[in-house]
Amino acid sequence: MSKKDKEKEYIHDDSVGTMADVEAVMKKYDRESNTRIWEGWQKTVIHYIMAAFAIYCIIDAVFLTTLQEIRYSVFMGMIIFLGFLTFPVRKGVERVNHMPWYDIIIMLVGSGAYFFYAANAMTVIRLSARIMADPLFMVVGAIGILALVELCRRCVGLPILCVAGALVIYTLFSGIGLNQLIRTLFYTANGIFSTPVGVCVKYIVIFIIFGAFLERTGVADFFIRFANTAVGRFTGGPAKVAVVASALEGMASGSSVANTVGSGSITIPMMKKMGYRPEFAAAVEAAASTGGQIMPPIMGAAAFLMAEFTGIPYGRIAVMAILPAVLYFTGIFIAVHLEAKKSGMKGIPKELLPKVKDLIKDIYLLLPLIALIYLVGSNTFTMAYSATLSILVAMVVGIIHNIVPHFQATTDGGEEEEKGERPALSFRWILDAFENGSRSSITVVVACGIAGIISGCITVTGLASILLGTIVSLSQGIVMVALLLTMLCCIVLGMGVPTTANYCIMAGVCAPILIALNVEPVAAHFFVFYFGIVADITPPVALAAYAGSAIAKSDPMRTGLVATKLAIAAFIVPYVFALNPAMLFVNVTSVFEVIQICITSLLGIFGIAAALNGYLGRSLNPLVRIILAVGGLCMVIPGTVTDLLGLTALVLVVVYEYGMKRKEQIAKA
Repeated sequence: MSKKDKEKEYIHDDSVGTMADVEAVMKKYDRESNTRIWEGWQKTVIHYIMAAFAIYCIIDAVFLTTLQEIRYSVFMGMIIFLGFLTFPVRKGVERVNHMPWYDIIIMLVGSGAYFFYAANAMTVIRLSARIMADPLFMVVGAIGILALVELCRRCVGLPILCVAGALVIYTLFSGIGLNQLIRTLFYTANGIFSTPVGVCVKYIVIFIIFGAFLERTGVADFFIRFANTAVGRFTGGPAKVAVVASALEGMASGSSVANTVGSGSITIPMMKKMGYRPEFAAAVEAAASTGGQIMPPIMGAAAFLMAEFTGIPYGRIAVMAILPAVLYFTGIFIAVHLEAKKSGMKGIPKELLPKVKDLIKDIYLLLPLIALIYLVGSNTFTMAYSATLSILVAMVVGIIHNIVPHFQATTDGGEEEEKGERPALSFRWILDAFENGSRSSITVVVACGIAGIISGCITVTGLASILLGTIVSLSQGIVMVALLLTMLCCIVLGMGVPTTANYCIMAGVCAPILIALNVEPVAAHFFVFYFGIVADITPPVALAAYAGSAIAKSDPMRTGLVATKLAIAAFIVPYVFALNPAMLFVNVTSVFEVIQICITSLLGIFGIAAALNGYLGRSLNPLVRIILAVGGLCMVIPGTVTDLLGLTALVLVVVYEYGMKRKEQIAKA
């Protein structure tokens, strides 16, 4: 039996779903996977249309200087057209090459509304508010809005539409006329075509395309093999592999559910095979995969919006995110290690782990990421140009990655030569990457468009000022209370709203409130960004945790609760940088200050993780767990006095537990 066959046998577990089950999970929890089925010439035509749109987006972002109103409306028209080509009216529509007549009409009329705006952009600008008197423009605007709403229902979901619908009703009842609302939402920069969609046109879509190319190079498999080599042999190896691999994959992908299902289909079976409880195995993968959206250099699409909202270059945003991300994954890693020790888990057998020399051969797969980090950090090129150059590097790397194994196989008289096939020399994968990039962009852009509608309603009604006054009044000017209220808003909203849209709304509503209470602006934006993300693992609507539970065949609610416990760092770290932005390298007085924050935060997270797990060399009694939790919290709260109190508590507990364990060992001997 070959090593690969042994590995397959090792990770096989009948209690874990097959690949068909994994696809079913994606369709259930990831709306992007519920797409029409096209075959034959129809599939080929749509394939080329998708690829052409991706190429157009790159050309638009890098080279075009056309009027903004024209560029944005043409872009949205194409998104509407492709969106209805891709997403059926409801889940479970499995008929091949079928598109109902009403979908064709909505697709053509809906996209036509945006193309009409593009063709009449100068008229809209010239007439300004007088456009409300023209019935044609009002009808076209209403059609464009409704088409976007329907597409959002199909590919994003109802929760965000409930928020948008409630705000639209509030706007109409607040005295804003229907025509004025249509003009604001469709024909101005305060609605659909506001900052979120603008940032999509400028660079979010290009980075999504880059991610699609990066996936095609095989870098995800490289990250999993690297994680196996680095930590697989240690106690609780498979779970640690899941954490490290997800952290690395997160550098190139920003989808919690996709990350969970992608790497979880490999890591969850291995964890269960090692003896981890199904809920724990699924929770580890969900918590680690969710952290992908906060892992530089790419992070999630919301990070690009943060750069636009704050006016801080994206490269600097990525640098600011490093320490919080490290603390997040370290917290999960510690929790996994303690659970492994508590349960007596072992590592993956050495003979099943990849060899270092094999990893070194594939180190070139990291070149696209290295190129992106260098180009973005150099500030020599625009974000769009940097991403485009990185895509070209990914193309070259992908070609090398496909050609080298081909020549090795044909030289050795392998299976490819026997069949007379040369699939590795085909460049179709490049078009496939463009198509996947376009397809993945649709949901993000649609969510950003609806977020623009929500922001437009908040702006035109002055609701932001009302909310500001309400929260300031409730918090009595106490920053900690305001942070807590903001956290609850982000989590509740994020339970059904995609991270990107969640951040757009919170950045316009809650971030200004925190800033008004003297929280550093970038720290306020990071705060709402983080809590929008953790909604993916926070019950009752924890999509990433539920996706993991479907693979592990575990209880979804229990999985969500365990994932929340594992990701406790994500609920603590934001308070640290909100109260002391030195963690984000803001207002840093000395290098020692940053080092102190890092060390004390790590120790604090260790104490909290041990308290939640109830294990530190041996099972902990309730009193010790409380002392550990309090000591850990003291250490993550900025301040020398609290750090010393927390450190004292942790040291006393560690010494006490070590002494008690020694006594138990002596007694047994």
